[in-house]
Amino acid sequence: MSLLQTRDLTIRFGGHVAVNAVTCSFEPGTLTAIVGPNGAGKTTYFNLISGQLKASEGTVMLGGRDLSGMSPSQRTRAGLGRAFQLTNLFPRLSVLENVRLAVQAARDGDHRRGLNLWSVWSDHRELTRRADQILDSIALKDKETELVANLPHGDQRKLEVALLMALDPSVFMFDEPTAGMNVAEAPVILNLIRKLKEDRSKTILLVEHKMDVVRELADRIIVLHNGSLVADGAPAEVIASPIVQEAYLGVSKEAVA
Repeated sequence: MSLLQTRDLTIRFGGHVAVNAVTCSFEPGTLTAIVGPNGAGKTTYFNLISGQLKASEGTVMLGGRDLSGMSPSQRTRAGLGRAFQLTNLFPRLSVLENVRLAVQAARDGDHRRGLNLWSVWSDHRELTRRADQILDSIALKDKETELVANLPHGDQRKLEVALLMALDPSVFMFDEPTAGMNVAEAPVILNLIRKLKEDRSKTILLVEHKMDVVRELADRIIVLHNGSLVADGAPAEVIASPIVQEAYLGVSKEAVA
């Protein structure tokens, strides 16, 4: 059964159709790579799913629930976790504080209700414990007191993944997660995504230009061109398609042989 669906999802900017009636379903336990040339509508499609843009037509369904009228924060609470091309962190807070805030946002508890001091302290202690666990899993525990503004770019990208993990979404959405990272930093993010794939209850969407990353991680590829869905299938099948290689991905047959 599909966890996430878009049905005839469309957005127009004046006379320009940026995403054109895209209907697609995404299953639990799969990583789908969304590829295509610059301007194909990949990030716009992400923005429609996560609510940063309001669709002109169509719907977004999560677990059978229509999210179309919800704000981005409401969609996050419903189970959509989104990472952006540019890091979206609190630079003047510490690494631990960033993750603890994300854990707190995703959980009910006495920290929301202002009850007696002991129960509030106990609840905050549990939030900090969970934040510490997440920092351990991404190898940032030793930097928990650092201000985020002082972290190198690679660690900031890792921290953004940690914030998504703290929200515990049913759908993880990564928009070019290795953008701006050097060759030493990128494998760390990719390893984190591999770990997330091990949870077969989760759905992962990945916008990525690097075809070596797509071939390694993706269970499925969909291709957007001029806002329309033009290919959908297993990675080997989609990559081998001459029209995708030449017109949409800009890579030769030899490059994918």
